[in-house]
Amino acid sequence: MVIFYIFFFILGTVIGSFLNVVILRLKNKKSIFKKPSHCPFCKEKLKWYELIPIISFVLQKGRCRKCKKKISWQYPLVELATGLLFFLIIFNWATTTHTYQFSIFSVFLLLISCFLIIIFVYDLKYYLVPDKIIYPAIVITLLYGIQSSRFANAGAIFNLQSIFNYLLAGAIGGTFFLVIFLISRGKWMGLGDVKIGVLMGLLLGLSHLFIALFLAFLIGGTVSIILLVLKKKALKSEIPLGPFLTGATFITLLCGDFDFLKKENKFLYQFLLKYHLPLYREGLPDMYKYYSYHRK
Repeated sequence: MVIFYIFFFILGTVIGSFLNVVILRLKNKKSIFKKPSHCPFCKEKLKWYELIPIISFVLQKGRCRKCKKKISWQYPLVELATGLLFFLIIFNWATTTHTYQFSIFSVFLLLISCFLIIIFVYDLKYYLVPDKIIYPAIVITLLYGIQSSRFANAGAIFNLQSIFNYLLAGAIGGTFFLVIFLISRGKWMGLGDVKIGVLMGLLLGLSHLFIALFLAFLIGGTVSIILLVLKKKALKSEIPLGPFLTGATFITLLCGDFDFLKKENKFLYQFLLKYHLPLYREGLPDMYKYYSYHRK
């Protein structure tokens, strides 16, 4: 089992290396596949041993082998983060059973995590949510969510009530940010955040969505205050919301049932068990209800 986890961590770092290429070339409007990996400064084609995730960065001391220019810390951090997320997803969802549905569900989560990582980094760097990433993520999540209603319904015909609730969550997620966008005339947030809201609703369901939004604004507010105190940002400075939304989505996906609090904080867990978990379980999309039940 340990080898299984290690494999997916390594796979995640390799995928993370590819995501770095996507992020860079998406901004520059270059083909992702046509041109081989190269140094962004001297354009030197990278050797295979310069493409080993994380390790190459460490061995080269964060510099290009030829021109000695500094390599952005984005590269190893994205590789490491993707590896850890792949590990956590597999640890949390895929190793409790070996059914076909679980395999598909795990692949779905791994795929969506890649989209979310790109959105996180791209918005953090460029203050923009790329349509070429967010729209496919929404479509894939929408189609998978509709299909998953059959799993929760024992493979029978699609559950129309479940599909309606599922679409409603996406609509509420998008409408929440759209109202803020319209009221502020785009000053407080952009349309990209509206699209992320739709994706969050489809991914998380209603009650889970509210938890993620709370976390996003709590973390975002805390970080903003710290940046103001350290004078890294001014009151009128623009801070992208996308990284906080995607980060909160990851946290909620992986920790939404709060089982980890049973030993760490029994008082908080009992509070959540009484007031939040019943709503949480009712508000889950069918894809999570089915798998949460069967992995116990």
